[in-house]
Amino acid sequence: MTRHEIREAEFLLLYEKMFRDEPVSELVTLHETDYEYKCSEEVEATVCEVISCADELDGIISKFSPSRALARIPKVNLAILRLAVFEILHRADRVPQNAVVNEAVGLAKQYGQDADVKFVNGVLGAYTRSIKNGGR
Repeated sequence: MTRHEIREAEFLLLYEKMFRDEPVSELVTLHETDYEYKCSEEVEATVCEVISCADELDGIISKFSPSRALARIPKVNLAILRLAVFEILHRADRVPQNAVVNEAVGLAKQYGQDADVKFVNGVLGAYTRSIKNGGR
């Protein structure tokens, strides 16, 4: 799988998990059998990690989304933002910030609307600028 395919699979599982109570492993099986969408062990592990630190990620998203409360953020955007913030926060040594932001904006273009692209880009832009300025 390419990096883009991995990130897209992670996003799709995170998004689906927002609506279902099944364990991530069952969602992976569903994706592979019903949708013929491959999910590697890396995808499953990342999704589990993102879910386990969702409160931390949501806190960061809330901080950099002052005009929109977390409950008002569309679930597509929230899944994209959680994944991107997770990668920036916990995988900075493996994935460059600009690549994460570009992929997140690409997912927003593919799965969201025009306003979603601007919103995702704005939140991630503010977050990455704060990191460059020494804050989180």
